[in-house]
Amino acid sequence: MYAAAIVAAIIGGIGNAFWIVLFFLLEWFYPVFFELTPSGTTPGKRAFGLRVVMDNGLPITPAASMTRNLLRVADFLPFGYGFAIVSLLLRADCKRLGDIAAATMVIHEAEAVPRITLDDVVPLAPVRPLAPEDQAAVVALAARAPRLTVERLDELAALAAAVSGDAGRGGPDVTRRVLGVAQWLLGRRA
Repeated sequence: MYAAAIVAAIIGGIGNAFWIVLFFLLEWFYPVFFELTPSGTTPGKRAFGLRVVMDNGLPITPAASMTRNLLRVADFLPFGYGFAIVSLLLRADCKRLGDIAAATMVIHEAEAVPRITLDDVVPLAPVRPLAPEDQAAVVALAARAPRLTVERLDELAALAAAVSGDAGRGGPDVTRRVLGVAQWLLGRRA
């Protein structure tokens, strides 16, 4: 903005008009543009591991992004984000006015942890015949594996550990074997 202001001052009238339009666009649409990208975050939020999502956890919609960012003006009143600070302090969910109106929330995303995927495991035959419901449960666990935290995946794999002969045990090795059984059940036996 400072560089554009310097260039605008040198150019004169049309340069100042360009600078005012640029300032307007950046002030009002910079956050909207970045929130609608697949990452759902501005560069500043990304640096702190934050992301804007809808209250139900889905990616933010264009209408919600516009609403939350247009209400930054109301949040700023009476001075220095006064209403936003009051709203954050009074609400249990710590939302500012824009997030309340848009039904959005800012979440912190933990750093990505390497996860086990089906491609990383060797197919393994189950140690006993499995009922169709058990087969479906193991395959469903494998399908959900990329979206689960490592800890939760290990916890669920420990519940299904009997299919790999590891009943009563848990951990990454058991998880790999349970996912290996899922591979085998899906017909990937080579």
